[in-house]
Amino acid sequence: MNDWKDRLNVVYSTNPDFKYEKEENIEEDTLDKAKQQLRISLDKRNRKGKAVTLITGFIGTIADLEELGKFLKVKCGVGGSAKDGEIIVQGDFRNKILELLQKEGYVKARII
Repeated sequence: MNDWKDRLNVVYSTNPDFKYEKEENIEEDTLDKAKQQLRISLDKRNRKGKAVTLITGFIGTIADLEELGKFLKVKCGVGGSAKDGEIIVQGDFRNKILELLQKEGYVKARII
């Protein structure tokens, strides 16, 4: 199969041994809950004065990050997002999120 979209940056090569470099996104396996070192913090920067609870330090797949983010947003009853290795929950829910994470088995979670 000739997938030209994978080689958009290369027009032509005269090298007979040339191999196109394809981008591969390799996801890390999700660490066990007990080994995750999650950091919970309050962030107000670049958010027009609105406070958000930021959960960072998650190591794992995007699907697992989004699942944890959805769980926390539902339990807090607010919106937010889960992307780029961090979970954003609207509002100041640091203590509630710490309790929820510890009940779920994330024993190394801490507020910074």
